Amino acid sequence: MAQVCDACGHSNSAGSRFCSSCGRALSSVNEASTEALETLEGIESGVTLEPPATGAALVVASGHQAGTRYAIASTRLTVGRHPDSDIFLDDITVSRRHVELEQGSAGYLLKDVGSLNGTYLNGERLSDGETPLTNGDELQIGKFKLLYLVSSTI
Repeated sequence: MAQVCDACGHSNSAGSRFCSSCGRALSSVNEASTEALETLEGIESGVTLEPPATGAALVVASGHQAGTRYAIASTRLTVGRHPDSDIFLDDITVSRRHVELEQGSAGYLLKDVGSLNGTYLNGERLSDGETPLTNGDELQIGKFKLLYLVSSTI
């Protein structure tokens, strides 16, 4: 059953938490703020931090999607709240188009593509430009903390 946004009247998919048109919250579920999330030292139970068998992956380390693994199999990957993103993170703290990962000569490069809340790599806010990722890096995109893992067979 579709959910209609009270603010703009847009019809959203069943189970959506935010309007895909205007970004307004569709439910009144209280969620922890970014400040209340645990660090990687206190990763939620059930999250496995094993590297992928081949290639690279992003693993959600905290938040309501903890444990979700996203394989990085293409040369360019988009992450954001837009439904067409390669990795869709459904939370108002994530910009529609938040970051891009692009394959470089020595691995993947991370680039914030104009997000409002910024992107953090190992606790430091990314500046303009591309930053290389290394195995074990922690990315914070909105309230999501993701761990970048690379196979040892690459």
